[in-house]
Amino acid sequence: MATSFSATLPLHGSQENRLLLPPIRLAPPPSSFLGFTRSLTIPSSRRLYHAHAARRSPVVGVQEVVKEKKVTNSLVCILITKEEGLVLYEDMILGRSFEDMCAQMYYRGKMFGFVHLYNGQEAVSTGFIKLLTQSDSVVSTYRDHVHALSKGVSARAVMSELFGKVTGCCRGQGGSMHMFSKEHNMLGGFAFIGEGIPVATGAAFTSKYKREVLKQDCEDVTVAFFGDGTCNNGQFYECLNMAALYKLPIIFVVENNLWAIGMSHLRSTSDPEIWKKGPAFGMPGVHVDGMDVLKVREVAKEAVTRARRGEGPTLVECETYRFRGHSLADPDELRDAAEKAKYAARDPITALKKYLVENKLASEGELKTIEKKIDELVEEAVEFADASPQPGRSQLLENVFADPKGFGIGPDGRYRCEDPKFTQGTAQV
Repeated sequence: MATSFSATLPLHGSQENRLLLPPIRLAPPPSSFLGFTRSLTIPSSRRLYHAHAARRSPVVGVQEVVKEKKVTNSLVCILITKEEGLVLYEDMILGRSFEDMCAQMYYRGKMFGFVHLYNGQEAVSTGFIKLLTQSDSVVSTYRDHVHALSKGVSARAVMSELFGKVTGCCRGQGGSMHMFSKEHNMLGGFAFIGEGIPVATGAAFTSKYKREVLKQDCEDVTVAFFGDGTCNNGQFYECLNMAALYKLPIIFVVENNLWAIGMSHLRSTSDPEIWKKGPAFGMPGVHVDGMDVLKVREVAKEAVTRARRGEGPTLVECETYRFRGHSLADPDELRDAAEKAKYAARDPITALKKYLVENKLASEGELKTIEKKIDELVEEAVEFADASPQPGRSQLLENVFADPKGFGIGPDGRYRCEDPKFTQGTAQV
């Protein structure tokens, strides 16, 4: 049911072509890239130089699986266990409910600055991150709240960070775009596009160095999330090259929501099929329906397994859609209403809910219980954040310099904050 990895390019050996699950054959639609439902398979070593000979196989989403279940063996339709399905559903509901609450709190003046919400893209975060271990690393963008939640950072800690409180995961100093948790190996959201990709590449290099040089038992992988607009930046290409050269355990995940703020993806790049950039650097490139959590999950399984086996990086393009404007300050007037309605009808949470119920993996009552649990969790996170204290003024200059007191170390080796003359001018800060 999932997009297949046609082959591993033979830079360091070869591998037989294989499918993750038997595909359901559907006639490819006549539409172009925008919203298309065909997979873009990875060229083999021979076809890499003869791309015109490549053929595409159909992407089958959750919706199509449900439609086809009457004519398809039921075992093929069941892609997950009940336990797995409930975990996925709860994580996606948490992401959606949390972001909806963020919108409320922003308009009530509880949050400041730019706040970028993830509504509509939950299948990508859940599909990848819920397969990872705590020691695996995640690097995000400015749209990072849900990535942090999926990685295990508590709703309390994320909400408090958004409120700028000392109980936040960055003690209130990071805010919406800079979620970080050392405990969960959430290596940060990054405000500038592309700047997280080198950090993720470095984290993957660390895993390889531990394993191959230090001879440690390390199978940690890194997942780097970024958007379609980032894929025209130089850092993206430099890191693809380095990751392929060193066979780093990293998955580059493009959350292609088709818009870079107000710029259509189709207008801003010479070839809108981002997955093709993977084979150009000697790594698999895969396109997947990013509105389908089960499909994303199957592709993620293969990519993560390849990375853990030491077979190197994978580029995965998830075609998805954000249901809100670029940020809460964006009136969202540039996107066509019909386009927005088209993707709203493919809500990934609604699709998963239908799949779970129709395949008798969960009842309506069980899912409503999860929804109620998450509503209470998010409400409690807001109450906790609102009641939490503001950071003290003494925290303002911490983490600026290398020393823990925040002012630097003088030529005499003493903390500069101990020099009365140095601190005279900071009394009013």
